[in-house]
Amino acid sequence: MRKLALLVLLAVCWAGLQVEAQEAGKGQVWVGSWATSQQIPEPWNSLPSSDMTDMTMREIFHLSVGGQTVRVRLSNAFGRKPLRFTSVHIARAVSAASSAIDPATDRRLTFAGSADVTVPAGAEYLSDPVELPVAPLSNVAVTFHLDTAPAGETGHPGSRETTYYEHGDHVAAASLPDAKRVDHWFEVSGVDVAAPRGAAAVVVLGDSITDGHASTTNGNDRWTDVLAERLQANAATRDIGVLNEGIGGNHLLTDGLGPNALARLNRDVLAQAGVRWLIVFEGVNDLGKLSREGDVPAAEHALLVHQIEAALGQIVTRAHAEGIRVIGATITPYVGSDYYHPGAQNEADREAVNKWIRTPGHFDSVLDLDKAMRDPAHKDRLRPGYDSGDHLHPGPKGYRAMGDAVPLDLFKGNW
Repeated sequence: MRKLALLVLLAVCWAGLQVEAQEAGKGQVWVGSWATSQQIPEPWNSLPSSDMTDMTMREIFHLSVGGQTVRVRLSNAFGRKPLRFTSVHIARAVSAASSAIDPATDRRLTFAGSADVTVPAGAEYLSDPVELPVAPLSNVAVTFHLDTAPAGETGHPGSRETTYYEHGDHVAAASLPDAKRVDHWFEVSGVDVAAPRGAAAVVVLGDSITDGHASTTNGNDRWTDVLAERLQANAATRDIGVLNEGIGGNHLLTDGLGPNALARLNRDVLAQAGVRWLIVFEGVNDLGKLSREGDVPAAEHALLVHQIEAALGQIVTRAHAEGIRVIGATITPYVGSDYYHPGAQNEADREAVNKWIRTPGHFDSVLDLDKAMRDPAHKDRLRPGYDSGDHLHPGPKGYRAMGDAVPLDLFKGNW
């Protein structure tokens, strides 16, 4: 009877906390402030099971919008078995390039009131809301402990952010000076904030150019970071979050380094909190792959262009069904690429897809990144000052130019 009474008391207390949280959230909505796409890490980007057994991991995330209350999304999307997190904490990070946190801001996360949570295989799991004032464009640290390594890792290799891990349970430690380091993220896919009603998020669905290849590690200078800075600098757009759902090597039509764009649309776009706009910037890897190993018949080029356009149309249709406005980004030049070494027919394919993207009626709006990034003297190549050197990916100056090229009036009005 005592145990039953205790359980009833705990249930009543939990219900009271939930009501209190709901009352505190009146007039507010959940909006994604940071997110990243999940995939199976390649063997060279994964961690040994021995390192992930009885392991504390601390990851640093750069937010876009701020708020007073946050929640965290854990991911076991590619796990083959349930994964137990014995404890999870969140705190303000001292900097983007350090394991140190502000101990006064350290908060234990709960899941249906419990300090631990077991996430089923293939699933993601939201924490309970926790009060933690976070500023726009600030860094937070999410720290978790696993007693048993995942049966199949879930992560994001292209973090361009340092993660810290060591054995033992140190989730509340002010810093992890003895931790090993790796520039990948694991098992966390999002951070949401409670924002004023009317706030929303823009998701960017892309490949390595969106993921930030050749940007600065711990520098947060991807083009989506630049966009987030510009939105925060404008009083009319400060309640818009930016969610980078780029995966290096991503394709529209086939799996590359991560699931194809259509396969990940539900999880990476439609399921995100408060999403109102979607920027689609995909296709260069599909175009480049076609003849990377040698020339192919003209009919195969024509078929690929048609398939890319059809896939983009599918994304628009599915996003519209969820009330999301879709912005099509033109594919940037890549002639001279040492990886794809495209020829005249590849360039013609790119121009054909871009013409389709620009044609009214296909997208709700167009973001002409091709025009913003191409060399005026050689329109099939990146502008030299923007090129990272591989003639495919921009460098930090190029990413700055891309972020600056996004018209903020794309995000005006309701949809």
